[in-house]
Amino acid sequence: MSPSRPIFKRELLAKTLANDLAGESLVDYSSGMFLAAPRRTGKSTFLNNDLIPECARRGWLPVYVDLWADREADPADLISAAIGNALGQYQSAFEKVAKKAGIDKINLLRTLSWDFSKPRLPQGTTLAQALGVLHEVAGKMVVLVIDEAQHALNTESGINAMFALKAARDQLNRGSDPDGLRLVFTGSSRDKLANLVLKSKQPFYGANITPFPLLGKEFVAFITQVWNQRLAATNQFKVEDLEYAFGLVGRRPEMLAKLLAEVSVGLGEAGNLGELLKTGALNHQAGVWSDYESAFNELSPLQQAVLEVMARRVIDKQPFSPFSEQTFTEINRRLELSQNLPNATAPNVQKALEVLREQELVWKANRGEYALEDSAMAEWLTRA
Repeated sequence: MSPSRPIFKRELLAKTLANDLAGESLVDYSSGMFLAAPRRTGKSTFLNNDLIPECARRGWLPVYVDLWADREADPADLISAAIGNALGQYQSAFEKVAKKAGIDKINLLRTLSWDFSKPRLPQGTTLAQALGVLHEVAGKMVVLVIDEAQHALNTESGINAMFALKAARDQLNRGSDPDGLRLVFTGSSRDKLANLVLKSKQPFYGANITPFPLLGKEFVAFITQVWNQRLAATNQFKVEDLEYAFGLVGRRPEMLAKLLAEVSVGLGEAGNLGELLKTGALNHQAGVWSDYESAFNELSPLQQAVLEVMARRVIDKQPFSPFSEQTFTEINRRLELSQNLPNATAPNVQKALEVLREQELVWKANRGEYALEDSAMAEWLTRA
């Protein structure tokens, strides 16, 4: 018998978002649903254990692809492969359903010649055509879920895939027939996802980015019960202590588990968790802030100042324009405050950004926009 672990279900949130996708609420997500939250806060777990099953229960066809899972592969290939795999589920019904649906002869011939043993689309087949065929042969609305969608911006073909999905959306959601496609995108950075929606030349211009709800008190109560079942009745965690700890680790479940394990292996009684946290006896950020500090301390003063200005932009929800006079002024002000030479110029800032990218602290979109690799770092950099 395979081992299993307790999974916290977020069924109400899944139903709410599915209602939004269905057009049953005041929010219109027909142009695409964009959900942003920091990494390791439970997005992928929610998608696979809650939202995707809810879509299936409603008679939709969910197709999931994670662009973070294989960062060496081209994002466009991963998206194509996911759609190809979904089409493979309907191999036996292709000819019958395709003819009945009236798909044109060219698409039908392409459909019948596809090699279902290979998770890719035939050469010359667009994503719009593939999703159209999938919708027809499945007889269901397709819900394409792209996890960590911002990685599509790392390659030209990935960007083209985003525009192709927009074309597919427009093609399958027009006319008097029921809509055939919904697109769900998630990302660990609101700034990165913004590169898909904010400007008129971006594929999903005009769509809104929705903050993905972080795990709350119900999750804390669930985890408290799970852990206390493993402990003696006289050695129990308190819900209020776990809530405090969960906030300190950025509401990241894995980091909370590490912290609780640290207590459980002998640093103190479970009931003393709160006191241990307050006295600093535990690494209560589970390495997060200490990692930030270590990386930051290895940077030059100019690189640190650039990072601090970027963080302030994130907190203030403002775009970061690396080569504007205002940015140079702010960087130089920070350098002066730290008693360093104010040397912010276009070439110097460009070099600083390249180093920050090499250190995986800053991310650059294919078209030149910059953002923090981990938006949670902005909280650490701007803390009082």
